[in-house]
Amino acid sequence: MLDQQLLDILACPKCKGELEYKQDEDQLICNKCRLIYRIEDDIPVMLIEEAQKF
Repeated sequence: MLDQQLLDILACPKCKGELEYKQDEDQLICNKCRLIYRIEDDIPVMLIEEAQKF
């Protein structure tokens, strides 16, 4: 589970938009870019080239 303070400052690295936190799937989702950023060991992987499209 990610800390709320961290969630408040995280933004999509591509568009700088808001991210939606899906705690059950360990994902951060940018609905604008339609990208999914995974979370590994409570650390968000915020690399555009490693994001998945949806």
